[in-house]
Amino acid sequence: MTKNEKNKWVITSAWPYVNAIPHLGNMIGSVLSSDVFARFCRLIGDEVVFVSGSDSHGTPVAVAAKQQNVPVKDLAFKNHVIIKELFEKWQISYDNYTITHTPTHIDFVQKFYLDVQKNGYIFEKEIESLYCEPDNLYLPDRFVEGTCPHCGDEGARGDQCDTCQRLLTPLELINPRCAICGTTPSIKNTKHWYLDLPKLQNQLKVLIEKNEIIPSNAKQMLLNSIAEGLPARAITRDLEWGIPAKFKGAEGKTIYVWFEAVLGYISACQEWAEKIINNPKKFDYFWKDQKTKTVFFIGKDNIIFHLIVFPGLLLGYNADKIEGDKFVLPYNVSSTEWLMYENQKFSKSRGIGIWIDEALKIAPLDYWRFTLVYNRPETSDTSFLWSEFENNIKTLNDNIGNFIHRTLTFIDKQFKGIVPKKLEYDETDKKFVDLINNIGFEIGESIRNFKLRKAIRDIVNFGKEGNVYLNSKAPWHLIKKDKSAAGHVFNICTQAVYAFGVLLSPFIPGTAEKILSYLNHPNLSELRWDSINENSVKEGQKIKHPEPLFQKLDINEIKIKLQKIREGTEHIGGKELVSYEDFKKLDIRVALIENVEKVPKADKLYKLSIDLGDEKRILVAGLAEHYKEEDLKGKKIVILANLEPRKLRGILSQGMLLAAVEGDTVSVLTPEKDIPSGAKVE
Repeated sequence: MTKNEKNKWVITSAWPYVNAIPHLGNMIGSVLSSDVFARFCRLIGDEVVFVSGSDSHGTPVAVAAKQQNVPVKDLAFKNHVIIKELFEKWQISYDNYTITHTPTHIDFVQKFYLDVQKNGYIFEKEIESLYCEPDNLYLPDRFVEGTCPHCGDEGARGDQCDTCQRLLTPLELINPRCAICGTTPSIKNTKHWYLDLPKLQNQLKVLIEKNEIIPSNAKQMLLNSIAEGLPARAITRDLEWGIPAKFKGAEGKTIYVWFEAVLGYISACQEWAEKIINNPKKFDYFWKDQKTKTVFFIGKDNIIFHLIVFPGLLLGYNADKIEGDKFVLPYNVSSTEWLMYENQKFSKSRGIGIWIDEALKIAPLDYWRFTLVYNRPETSDTSFLWSEFENNIKTLNDNIGNFIHRTLTFIDKQFKGIVPKKLEYDETDKKFVDLINNIGFEIGESIRNFKLRKAIRDIVNFGKEGNVYLNSKAPWHLIKKDKSAAGHVFNICTQAVYAFGVLLSPFIPGTAEKILSYLNHPNLSELRWDSINENSVKEGQKIKHPEPLFQKLDINEIKIKLQKIREGTEHIGGKELVSYEDFKKLDIRVALIENVEKVPKADKLYKLSIDLGDEKRILVAGLAEHYKEEDLKGKKIVILANLEPRKLRGILSQGMLLAAVEGDTVSVLTPEKDIPSGAKVE
């Protein structure tokens, strides 16, 4: 690509489920990465529409709503508002962040599939399906869990195994169980509508083979899947919540979430054109121009859906369309590996990880944006480590923050805030000036090739070179003999400061804006990437009094702050206090343990069947090291009854028993007198 070539982009990020707040892994896996790329494309003058939204119809949302006993639509829209506001706080520059339960999306999906059916790529057939008798519910995809038949992972879901990344169907799972109640489902017959992927696989093979952007490992995985033979995939599901299917005879069926969420990339642009900018023609301008480049930022578990299922749908839709009315096929899918937390998987139920709302409360936004991209898991799984977080911000400050502050402070003090003039270059000057003149193109090439981690690390290296130049020139000594020579050095350094303002703007826009404000330069909306050169800041330019850009992190203090946020406690005199109103929210009750079972492959866990008087429940408790089964059976205990259910080793635990703990000694709390089951503790 030449320096002056311009493109037209549709840039997207994976749609997060609205059953929970995204964590740091979700953020770098799609959302933040896509924002960096979109901001860069705008800076180089490309045309961009950047969209995504909340996946309201995913089965995790329906499962969460059932577990919380709330209407799924209410839960979806409530969490959508929260997530959208959080993305705004993270300065994600979406042109449209929407939700899948909108009239525009629903209408688009229904008409789209009738077109694909008309073109002969959808058929119907009756199949066997898993059915949960207690919940009176067919169990599609994530409503069922079990053991993967390919790799043996016990946490596989009915649509996919995250461990080996194989697409699955619920009936393929070994030892399947209902994700809601944990019972073993039965098998019933039902009718569904299928995408005929076998009919499309030759076209998909050609499409993938011709794509020179897809990473080689992802390309090989896709070609291997095609070589094995693509199965037809069910488009419909037996679910109440979702987009109603409009196929003849499909009353009561909804569109499988993965078959409608990917179409949201298109409908979100339609909604943007029609309702946000009030220019409907812009929809076709982007999505039906074959020169448009569409790029999808996702986690590695979504590659097949984006490079086989989604393009397959587009090929099926485009089959009867003339040129100018066909949707453009994917240009690239930029996928990341997993971001772990201290070498463990993120798990909200176990308190493992950091969620994006928490992150903003414990450290500045740009610290998170920087460290996530700096350690972006582009080629292998990486782990967020507190020690690395601290070192990353130190690296940012030592190499960039200090260089900028030293430069601007010296000009502020020694030259009354006026950028001094340049003199003739010596060899040391020429080397650094050449770097300034070329750094924009070099960093830009990395971003264009989706190497965001390399790009931000090269910006840090540019900061190192700036400090080497500044130290070699030692203008603080030079000024004692020749003030104009010292001013010459700081003029060149000021050009580098401006370069940092531009280079950092896709990554940490708040910091970039602050840098540019010190130079009295245009704000980010007026900035252009190619404005970086040795004369970006003119001599005589007045600068503002600078303040340090970054502060040292106290990791222990941040960890304590995070813990306090999760505890929801206040502090008086160093002691944690909970208000009486908060205490009244706790539903603490007496329960009778009716049965005790060991949890398979969990040495410390018991499965307790308890009686609460008016209902039966299951608790999972880590008591196996402290009590024998016979010591617990028949015992009256005290439990917290209104705790949100949590799944432990595939078993839904519906509460928490209370116990006193001192070192290795654990004592279950029991009532002193014979209190009936279900009695409230006050």
